[in-house]
Amino acid sequence: MCGIVGLFFKNRSLEPDLGIHLAAMLHVMSDRGPDSAGFAIYGAGQPGRVKLTLRFAPGSTHDLFAAFEDAFDIDADYVRRGSHAILVVPASEEAKVRAWLSQSCPMVGIVGAGARMEIYKEVGAPDDVAQGFGLARMAGSHGIGHTRMATESSVTTDGAHPFSTGADQCLVHNGSLSNHNALRRMLRREGLAFETENDSEVAAGYLTWRMRQGASLKDALTASLDDLDGFYTFVVGTESGFAVLRDPIACKPAVMAETDDYVAFGSEYRALAVLPGIDLARVFEPEPATVYAWDHN
Repeated sequence: MCGIVGLFFKNRSLEPDLGIHLAAMLHVMSDRGPDSAGFAIYGAGQPGRVKLTLRFAPGSTHDLFAAFEDAFDIDADYVRRGSHAILVVPASEEAKVRAWLSQSCPMVGIVGAGARMEIYKEVGAPDDVAQGFGLARMAGSHGIGHTRMATESSVTTDGAHPFSTGADQCLVHNGSLSNHNALRRMLRREGLAFETENDSEVAAGYLTWRMRQGASLKDALTASLDDLDGFYTFVVGTESGFAVLRDPIACKPAVMAETDDYVAFGSEYRALAVLPGIDLARVFEPEPATVYAWDHN
């Protein structure tokens, strides 16, 4: 079943409250996905620096930042939040830091990377996941979230959404893809790497591949209508953008709301009912096979 939420602020004065609203939307979608939950926040960035979202293996007590400071003499920031941490380093050092993490820190995985994106996801009830990472205290221009009822793969953090396969790009998905194994093989030949066997990660990888070829987010999603088989509702975030797509049959529930201040997505209207000004919003069901996209640029 699964539940999806997304919120994109047009009015930047609302950014301090992004986490409060996204947490409330996730709470409402708890009964659609009690197995795991996750969210991506597009917060503040720093020119020339990249945020690496790290996830520690269960039970790990490794003092990663102390080891990092022993290995590197570079300006870095580090914040640990439960099983995750955000490591901010100069973009010019990203490749070296990734190689060091891979070789020296097997208890740590990289969940996502980008100038502004942070990703948090874990097994457990959506409220517990949101509270554990302090979602309500987070600020940003836009964010997406997911509550998962596992149907396609096991209940693990690896199966939790969002999935990220490119810088500042992530995707949440409700549905299933029937041709994901063939697509995964094709994308691997094109140089993409996958961490799981999940079909949603393949959808994220497909968009990354298209955008690396120069497509806009809207163009990449439009192309996916020809190349992805199955049932899907996608909500996608990029550094400055936010987009929604339903497959041509559109059997998965979806509703959107738009005001002068924001655009919001929910699997059901009750996820939108918690937002301010919803009584004045234009509420509509997104059409099948139609890309809806917004961008701050």
